[in-house]
Amino acid sequence: MSQFPDYYRILGIAKGATQDEIRQAYKKESLRTHPDRLSNATQEEKKAATEKFQAVADAYYVLSDKNRREEYDGLYGSRASTERSGDPGASSNFFSQFMGMFGGAANTSNANAGTAGTQRPNADGVFADVFEELLRPEVEKRVPWWTYFGAVCGAGIGYIVANIPGSMLGGYAGNRLGAIRDAKGKSVASVFNELGGSQKAEILRALAMKVLGSAL
Repeated sequence: MSQFPDYYRILGIAKGATQDEIRQAYKKESLRTHPDRLSNATQEEKKAATEKFQAVADAYYVLSDKNRREEYDGLYGSRASTERSGDPGASSNFFSQFMGMFGGAANTSNANAGTAGTQRPNADGVFADVFEELLRPEVEKRVPWWTYFGAVCGAGIGYIVANIPGSMLGGYAGNRLGAIRDAKGKSVASVFNELGGSQKAEILRALAMKVLGSAL
């Protein structure tokens, strides 16, 4: 018999934890296990971190919703302590067997958070939803390439048309058009995922300082 995932153990909380405690535990564990924090890791280390990060997202998805938690607790109570496991692999098996009882891994508030059917919640989407308030300003600190490109092009055109004053005005207009091009139709999650590895690691360290008071 496959092992049953102990989502309380995975998040490091007691079975009677409140919703706020579950959310805070998720923040801590997701930052600790986020694979993009390991910029110099080997492929094996990245793979292990990704599996842990996904299991933490699974745990939050199940326990943060009252109905899903009640259904999970019913199964949890029917298993002996020796059957419960904090191993990430147990979560994968759980979703393949019991996802139907949740009606599919529905989106939390972001299209990246998961899809209906037997799929597990998208770990990156769950992360972005929970950290939306803190993640957005950190992402926006990284000035997009199109903003620079728009400013340069706008300044060039402005200079041709009206010399120096025109270049200043054109540069400002081009910068704003570039910023609009970068932001249009993109969620915080998608912009974050498009950043380079070093930028992601910097953002994760900043989030860790804000949430945990340390860079992990």
